[in-house]
Amino acid sequence: MYDETTIGARLRTLRRWRGMSLVELSGQAGLSKTHLSDIERGLKALDRRSYIAGLAAALRVSETDIVGGPHLTADPVQAGPHVAIPHLRMALQTNSLDNPLCDRARPLAELVAELGVIERLRVRCDYDALGERLPDVVDELHVHTADPEDEAAHALALRAMVDACVAATHLASNLGYGDLAHLAARRAWEAAAGLDAPVEKGKAAFVSVLTMPKVGSVGSWARSLTAAERAADALAPHASGPVGIHVLGMITLTASLAAAAVNNHTAAAHWLDEADELAGQVQDQPSSAWMQFSATNVGVWRVGVGVESGVSGRAVAELAQRVDETKLAPVGSRRASFLADVGRGLARDRATRDLAVRYLRRAEGVAPQRIRNDARVRETVAVLLQQATSSAGGRELRGMAARMGVPH
Repeated sequence: MYDETTIGARLRTLRRWRGMSLVELSGQAGLSKTHLSDIERGLKALDRRSYIAGLAAALRVSETDIVGGPHLTADPVQAGPHVAIPHLRMALQTNSLDNPLCDRARPLAELVAELGVIERLRVRCDYDALGERLPDVVDELHVHTADPEDEAAHALALRAMVDACVAATHLASNLGYGDLAHLAARRAWEAAAGLDAPVEKGKAAFVSVLTMPKVGSVGSWARSLTAAERAADALAPHASGPVGIHVLGMITLTASLAAAAVNNHTAAAHWLDEADELAGQVQDQPSSAWMQFSATNVGVWRVGVGVESGVSGRAVAELAQRVDETKLAPVGSRRASFLADVGRGLARDRATRDLAVRYLRRAEGVAPQRIRNDARVRETVAVLLQQATSSAGGRELRGMAARMGVPH
């Protein structure tokens, strides 16, 4: 059940490689020896960003060294979307906005229309279909940014590039390719920089903050918080229309998560309240908002921030009850994230572990390609499986473990 693919096993290997004892590492990372030992033995999940950052800093490694990179299994649903990554990487690494190596492109209007399809696929978490379409669009848009028909076409191509790279950021990040996600975010920022459009710059800033590298220091999360706060300040005077409010709202939610990751709970609460105020200015319709920003989505993020802050399983359940899940039904990506966060939070308490399994299974049912590729869910499933005592719970968990490649 326990092998070197688990986070606990990697952590133990890295600790021994550094020649550190449990006492030394726990002291430097700010965890108790017992808690660290339980993590290494697979009895507790390591899924709080602040804990991961503290351990990475003490070990002088990157967070990826601890949590691992993309994990491929024999399950075609889990592994299938990864086929698109080499093509997407080629499109971003071989082209630039003024010097494309792609030698032909469809008409710009056709590519813009294709982005509408891509966004619907992203929201549904249909990563197979998304992976078939997105890399070509990213590739070909570089032709139009480099050689536009006129000034209006150039502006349209840059806007389209921002949207394409936002989608690429999410695809790469959700499949575990942090470096590629950050590259896509930087290309979005380069495209936005060529526009006199604060909202487009806000979109690029949002994904840039989400994909900032975590280099083994709580200070890296502090930089994410600083970047999010600066982005919010820059966009606030220009966020008058619905899309501008949506973008600003998502930046404030990102700031709240970054604040929770550095244990600044006052700032986390402040930014959630700011998001609530912004959500009151737009309709509560997640399916029609940019990145689903709405009052409902703020409730979803309150759950995620609560889980990151280490609130109890019962507190997570109470936060979840305030979210009208029916409004998330058309939005597979947001609904799956919500269910997974609730499941991870419930899994921390013995009294709510059975309920946690049900939430995680529901998340997998909503968006199997996303959830089976989620490292934090995989870690939670591994720990729950270690803890399972009932045959029914064990069967459910063994099924999820098999689909995620978790030893069972």
